[in-house]
Amino acid sequence: MDVLAARALGAALCMGIGAIGPGIGEGNAVGKALEAMARQPEMAGTLRVNMILGCAITETTGIYSLVVSLLLMFLPIT
Repeated sequence: MDVLAARALGAALCMGIGAIGPGIGEGNAVGKALEAMARQPEMAGTLRVNMILGCAITETTGIYSLVVSLLLMFLPIT
């Protein structure tokens, strides 16, 4: 297998697998936050802030996957 093809395959796998975790995590967090807001509407502001903060932290794993895949694609071969 050509080195460039292996790098492209590695980058694709990195992004594909790396996007699953944040997708599931953010979906779960938003779903539970909406459930909690429906049960206690007076706490909606606090829940919303915590949900957005949690989603931002969860999204960092997807960004790390993006950085790794870009490094795999564009760093020179030594």
